[in-house]
Amino acid sequence: MSISINKISKYYKKQLALNKISFQIQKGEIVGLLGPNGAGKSTLMKILTCFTKENSGNVNICNINKDVDELSIKSKIGYLPEENPLYTNMYIKEYLSFTGNIYNIPNIKNRLAEIIKITGLTKEQHKKIYQLSKGYKQRVGLAAALIHNPEILILDEPTTGLDPNQIIEIRTLIKELAKDKTVLLSSHIMQEVEKICTRIIIINSGEIVENELISRLKKKNINLEDHFRKLTS
Repeated sequence: MSISINKISKYYKKQLALNKISFQIQKGEIVGLLGPNGAGKSTLMKILTCFTKENSGNVNICNINKDVDELSIKSKIGYLPEENPLYTNMYIKEYLSFTGNIYNIPNIKNRLAEIIKITGLTKEQHKKIYQLSKGYKQRVGLAAALIHNPEILILDEPTTGLDPNQIIEIRTLIKELAKDKTVLLSSHIMQEVEKICTRIIIINSGEIVENELISRLKKKNINLEDHFRKLTS
């Protein structure tokens, strides 16, 4: 099991952000995490990536208990937040090398060459990050998330702000990367989730209101956008 969470709750002071959330994600799945603004998606991602602590419940990543070994969990996860935290005055290779050194990656030069090729940055690799388009900046963010070869990718709104061509490119890249990884991505764009993911989890007001395979919903002739609006209105 790649991700297993059981009855996770999170409070910010007295405000309840997540209310006894439970779900599991199998290795190799691409799962879309959906919900309106303020539903709890970003809070959940921060808990999974060890950026914040749940108030109650259990988190297991790759069969590692978060309460026991957060450091090992961080090595298993690659995270691309919505606000892509790039050092824009760095060259691409310089930034990725810097990121790789945080993880003490052996043979970093070989890994850099591999990850630059995988993410389609070969022609841009000698540029500074500020010179790149939004789409290529997202590729750099994905490369940084992948540099330590994690088993799980967690992507927060990975196509936000991209033009239609860039969306297609990033969508294709995510699907390619997912062939040997587990992917959890959040989005408010139902069409993107439908084209990338195999399953959806919908959160509303801190609670799961849907957890189902997209193929099963389609067999029932359920329109995903209408379904989402009905569950979150």
